[in-house]
Amino acid sequence: MKKTVPLKKDIPFKTNIAEITSIALDHELNLENRIIKGQLVISGSYKINDTSVNTEEFKYNIPVNIEMSERYILDNMKISIDDFYYEIVDDNLLSVSIEIGLDNLKEEEILPPFKYEEEKVIPVSQEVVDERVDEEVKSLFDNFDDNEDFATYKVCIVKENDTLESIMLKYNVNKELLEQYNDISEIKIGDKLIIPSFHETN
Repeated sequence: MKKTVPLKKDIPFKTNIAEITSIALDHELNLENRIIKGQLVISGSYKINDTSVNTEEFKYNIPVNIEMSERYILDNMKISIDDFYYEIVDDNLLSVSIEIGLDNLKEEEILPPFKYEEEKVIPVSQEVVDERVDEEVKSLFDNFDDNEDFATYKVCIVKENDTLESIMLKYNVNKELLEQYNDISEIKIGDKLIIPSFHETN
């Protein structure tokens, strides 16, 4: 790809400018640490007035300092002068417009920033929450036989820092009994464990 950098400069003359008889533009520009440094050299000759036969020489240096963006790959970049024009202002000012061409630029592919969309939480009434919990708990007992040897069951919802050992200790139940009603090969936060309780006999 190619980029053009415009540059405008007004050069004051100590004498009157009636006519520019010759003009040239050269550049001494180089790339250093992603900065284009150097100068543009404008030289030529001019007449002080229309009736003059003699001409005067002139030469001006225009400093250049252009910092290049990090998004460009500059390995094969070439610097040139694409366009140059001038005009005389108020008979003693040379106004020049220059376009610096930067060829063989490559633009690095920049991935768009990751956009995090916060999960939307839809408020639900407590009555609806309670109803859902009741349905979940009921479904845990769908496969149980009414003739079980246990009178009551408790549902333990696994919380952070809970372990199988701490749950067994809390509910006074052994591992073998838990295995009859739950898959305890790997428990995680949010799992629901059924805790059976014995019938009390007189």
